[in-house]
Amino acid sequence: MRRLLLLTSLTVAGFSSFAQSPLSTKIDQKAKALEPKVIEWRRDFHQNPELGNREFKTAEKIAAHLKSLGIEVQTGVGHTGVVGLLKGGKPGPVVALRADMDGLPVTERVDVPFKSTVTADYNGQKVGVMHACGHDTHISILMGVAEVLASMKGDLKGTVKFIFQPAEEGAPEGEEGGAKLMIKEGVLENPKVDAIFGLHINSQTEVGKIGYKPGATMAAVDFFSIDVKGKQTHGAYPWSGVDPIVTSSQIVMGLQTIVSRNLDLTKAPAVVTIGAINGGIRQNIIPEQVKMIGTIRTFDEDMHVKVHKRITEIATNIAESAGAKADVNIGILYPVTYNDIPLTEEMVGTLKDVAGKDNVKLVPAASGAEDFSFFQQKVPGFFFFLGGMPVGKDPLTASAHHTPDFFIDDSGMLLGVRSLSRLTVDYMEKKAKK
Repeated sequence: MRRLLLLTSLTVAGFSSFAQSPLSTKIDQKAKALEPKVIEWRRDFHQNPELGNREFKTAEKIAAHLKSLGIEVQTGVGHTGVVGLLKGGKPGPVVALRADMDGLPVTERVDVPFKSTVTADYNGQKVGVMHACGHDTHISILMGVAEVLASMKGDLKGTVKFIFQPAEEGAPEGEEGGAKLMIKEGVLENPKVDAIFGLHINSQTEVGKIGYKPGATMAAVDFFSIDVKGKQTHGAYPWSGVDPIVTSSQIVMGLQTIVSRNLDLTKAPAVVTIGAINGGIRQNIIPEQVKMIGTIRTFDEDMHVKVHKRITEIATNIAESAGAKADVNIGILYPVTYNDIPLTEEMVGTLKDVAGKDNVKLVPAASGAEDFSFFQQKVPGFFFFLGGMPVGKDPLTASAHHTPDFFIDDSGMLLGVRSLSRLTVDYMEKKAKK
């Protein structure tokens, strides 16, 4: 009940405290005029996707566009990242806007004129490459925002930092990348960022709609591996060995009790999933070793710690009871994507003004993850979801992200350009009055 009341008060407070910038009408007119160009960019990026840390041509196109607008440009940040700096004509805060650039190792099946037929090497394999998560739309939207804001540079009360980020989906094996590396290389400094905004298009949310959530919005994500070592023997004489397959099966079942029996799910959700298990080469040989790998999703730090502890305890103790040994390795990938609550309260009114208050909804936490979370660890951030599903389509039949049939209706991008532009100038306006 307390959480429900908090969310309700945030929504009401955010809307009632909203103060529209005098630049709003100009932004909306400019964004509408730019829409055909934004769609053209998106289709070009979609047809020519590049994998993480390999976004060379993508970065060149972005940098050329920003330079043509008179924006200061830095390239090669975090390998292939591009950062643009637009200094407004009046003093004020520094606002960062972020778009991710990388495609995925997915072969496209969608029959569109700008379908990707690109292939590339990914971790030693030849793969198809596709913008199967909508990053092509994110790039194009932010390029549109840059053009909108550059056209009113003299009226801006502050500075805008445009961050085009590589490798959101993860860097290739053995490489650093993504938001974490850009932060390490100083992207949030010189000048120091006061707030950051970002969006993610959604293939199962209707065009014209926006979803958001204060606080924990997307999950922290970790990976883990468990190596179970037994004693190899003939399959006809199992008593003469220690079977790591049976032991691993018991471990998998034991791990399912972490979420169902060890965590207070009224506090926050959690997920523990085994994604692969490998062992053995022949039907009549009990192997010496089995390896399994999996993922963890949490929204609460105490639960995050407890899940790690229980995975280790369950795996090692079940293995020991069978006469085997389990080696557990857990690695942290992304923290929780956490929308700063005061910033969310302050800025949600802008989204309601842009999209219409009936089109902006609170949404549940998502068990997917986003490395925008690294930026939010350093500065207040607000991350929201933009509709990209054709109007009237059933969300249950719309193809999910990271699939060959992923589809975005690019008519939804205009709202993205308007939203990020308006968030920027409205935030500047609010801070200038304080």
